[in-house]
Amino acid sequence: MLPDKVKTQIRGIYKDIAAALPNFRSRREQNYMVAEISKTLAGEYDKHRRIIVVEAGTGIGKSLSYILGSIPLALTSKKKVCIATATVALQEQLLHKDLPFFLQQSGLNFRFGLVKGRQRYVCLAKLELLIGADNGAQMAMWQTKPDQSQVAMLHSLHKDYHAGRWNGELDTLTTPLPDHLWQQIACDKHSCHRQVASHRNCPFHKAREDVDTWDVLIANHSLLFADLELGGGVILPDPEEMFYVIDEAHHLPVVARDFSSAQATLRGAGDWLEKIAKLTTKLQNQIKSNNIIAPAQAMQDHLQDLIGLLNQVAHYCDTQTKLFDNPENRLRFEHGKLPPALLIQAENLATASGSALKQFNKMSTLLSEAIKDGEIPKHQAEALLSETGFMLQRLENLHKLWKMMAKEDKHKGAPMARWVELLSGKQIDYLFSASPIEVGFMLESMLWQKAAGVVLCSATLRALNSFDHFTHQVGLSVKDGSRYLALQSPFDYANNATLYLPRMRTEPTEDAYTPELAEQILTLVDGEMATLVLFASYWQMEKVVDLLDGKITTELLIQGNAPRQQLLETHKARCDKGEPSIIFGTGSFSEGLDLPGDYLTNLIVTKLPFAVPTSPVEQAHAEYIKVKGGNPFLQLTIPDASRKLIQSCGRLLRKEQDYGRVTILDRRLVSKRYGKSLLDALPPFRRVIE
Repeated sequence: MLPDKVKTQIRGIYKDIAAALPNFRSRREQNYMVAEISKTLAGEYDKHRRIIVVEAGTGIGKSLSYILGSIPLALTSKKKVCIATATVALQEQLLHKDLPFFLQQSGLNFRFGLVKGRQRYVCLAKLELLIGADNGAQMAMWQTKPDQSQVAMLHSLHKDYHAGRWNGELDTLTTPLPDHLWQQIACDKHSCHRQVASHRNCPFHKAREDVDTWDVLIANHSLLFADLELGGGVILPDPEEMFYVIDEAHHLPVVARDFSSAQATLRGAGDWLEKIAKLTTKLQNQIKSNNIIAPAQAMQDHLQDLIGLLNQVAHYCDTQTKLFDNPENRLRFEHGKLPPALLIQAENLATASGSALKQFNKMSTLLSEAIKDGEIPKHQAEALLSETGFMLQRLENLHKLWKMMAKEDKHKGAPMARWVELLSGKQIDYLFSASPIEVGFMLESMLWQKAAGVVLCSATLRALNSFDHFTHQVGLSVKDGSRYLALQSPFDYANNATLYLPRMRTEPTEDAYTPELAEQILTLVDGEMATLVLFASYWQMEKVVDLLDGKITTELLIQGNAPRQQLLETHKARCDKGEPSIIFGTGSFSEGLDLPGDYLTNLIVTKLPFAVPTSPVEQAHAEYIKVKGGNPFLQLTIPDASRKLIQSCGRLLRKEQDYGRVTILDRRLVSKRYGKSLLDALPPFRRVIE
């Protein structure tokens, strides 16, 4: 039960916040959301299933709702709160605006901060090695031969850190560093050892010490999964001691799936396995203990086996080149089933990589002990740790891939998606990949069963007015004790906005559709001050830009021609001066784009956002649904398009006083049977259908 003390506290804080915010309007939906979150987390509805799924329409104020619904209860029940988001923008908003304001107004005593993955911090040991004396050890650490400007960049980073001008985080760099360069100096779990003196005060460990003192942690979805994959409680506090608030939760299924996938090349892997063989010899020479002899010798044998097996698989692929003769240069294994010859090789590779990993882990432990005992000089210790850690990560990934390739799929669940791509470069190589199709069962065991409580929220979680599609994706059920809440936006859609479907001569599947799009857009932007046009593909956007060349006097702001932020700033500057402005964008502009008031009054959606299943995982998913007698278009494509269309239309009204028109140039909304359900799932705009 929710303690009376907490109820009183929540009501008092809400009143104080209302008094502190100018123009604050108390909303029934927001009050209800706060109450339902706190009751669910307190176990009022189900002591064993403290999970609530909330779709909170624009304008409800969901951040304040989940902060107020979770933090007072967490502090009373000695739990922590982890708020996981998909975008940096929302993390920044929570860190710099929402949580400081709540701390100030609530009178509660809590600490909060942003948790980042290791790879966001510099490893000082690696940095010092790369800029060290120009000898073989230094050069061996560079993955490619550096030029002087790269070495100079790293020297200045080193100086800035020690002079206190930089705190060692990637996000606080004043001059961006190329990705490949950062990868070589970033902290990683294998080469970062607290027992080594120079690692004790490194930026990552300093940051982690702070994390232990926080009551509220902000993280991204990827970091959340990194922790859960390690069993939970490794990077973040224990799931049993934490309330999770997963905002922008519609991203969760894809993030979970991507996190659980693995990929590795054949010949490329053979090359770095040769380097591990040299490293093994080096470790055997450096570590004085006799205990190194057995694992080092076994390691050399396993490496030879692995290289031989990878070459055999590469030879097999070389003889099957006709199977890669398609635009993607890809062979997807139907129903996830590998041919018998390849399956045997995959099983052998899973076994061999597992054995190699076991021996390499033993050697890594012996290296740590030797360093701890001071047997290896500092400069050698750092280089060996770094190289060993880097190779251990690669070996773990190789083992994960071949284990997934060889694993027998369960009859009840969906099969694994498995595929291979032909890579052409200096030498022909093959990239093998494996990914789960459905991740619900995994989320159930990793998170839903373990967490003290979970809040899943977003402005768009339902598809076709139902939670069914989302719950299936994340492994929840409407009947499992979890709570479901759909809160309508308080905006006056009927009076403030029009949904307009003009008459069209063509359908999106016809060749003449693109020229007609250009005609319609030309008419629709005439006399309008702030327009956003959303396209389903880059190809179509560029084609329309060409067709409109010279016909529109306003210079178009086109996605891809400048960074997103720059385009938005230019657009706002034009609107502020009373000049017309038009932005052309694709799918990524239909989410998270905030253009309130006069910055957007004319929204044009060119086409229903039907995703073509081009990725091997999507293709495998559609195949699996067909096998079960289902219809992939109705079960996957339509619900997905419904959610994306709601997101696209959600760009227009961002605040209560906003107004404007949404035009959808796709007559399938009225000409196809599924159109009505897509239309009825949209906000209740005033409709004009020609």
